Amino acid sequence: MTKAEIRQKVWQTIQREGAARFPGAYGRVPNFVGAEQAAQLLREMAVWRRALVIKVNADAPQLSVRRLALAEGKIIYMAVPRLRTEKCFIEIDPQRLGKKAMLASSIAGACRYGRAVSPREMRPVDLVVCGSVAVGRDGARLGKGGGYCDLEYGLLREEGKVRESTPILTTVHGVQIVPERVTMLPHDLPVDFLVTPGEVIATRPAHPRPRGIYWDLLRPLKINAIPLLRKRLKRGSTGTPSPRRL
Repeated sequence: MTKAEIRQKVWQTIQREGAARFPGAYGRVPNFVGAEQAAQLLREMAVWRRALVIKVNADAPQLSVRRLALAEGKIIYMAVPRLRTEKCFIEIDPQRLGKKAMLASSIAGACRYGRAVSPREMRPVDLVVCGSVAVGRDGARLGKGGGYCDLEYGLLREEGKVRESTPILTTVHGVQIVPERVTMLPHDLPVDFLVTPGEVIATRPAHPRPRGIYWDLLRPLKINAIPLLRKRLKRGSTGTPSPRRL
């Protein structure tokens, strides 16, 4: 099956099983029934307990993850939607925000109360939590198809804010775990753990992690739409070492 076919299958299945919450599954990282339970299981993991700084996506099914992190005093980073600003991450520091920290757990609240930062200004990240449309037990992951999660990781990897050893996990409903082989390209981000409402699955990923931004795999339209990529490409073309990784 193609990636598009796997996404369609998962969206249909999670909708049919009644496991998708409003506004439905299609075309998005589905908000699933049991997301809160998955977040609680994540909270019990050693990688969570050790983490002081977490990069987490801004999608609805990970709202409980963000709230738990802030309640425990952890700093979280969310990406600006579509990386549309040069300072393309938002830092939410509960010590700085105090009672407003929980208001910043949504993307709207984060944009209002958080601090916009560039990858270079970020603290080193101890744990990456991402949303997914489909995942495999070998660590393969599919998002919505825009590639933003992969780009976010690539930017942080180039700045040294995540390392090869930084744990990566996703919270999903069980029906999002697919038996089909998911084709992974060099820029695709695999995960170390799948956390469902009922279990934690260590994947032992069979796929290498991205080492940065793979410029040869980016279309000009995508580069032009992301200010930080435009800036880096221009810097590389004027004599500064290019970020090309292939």
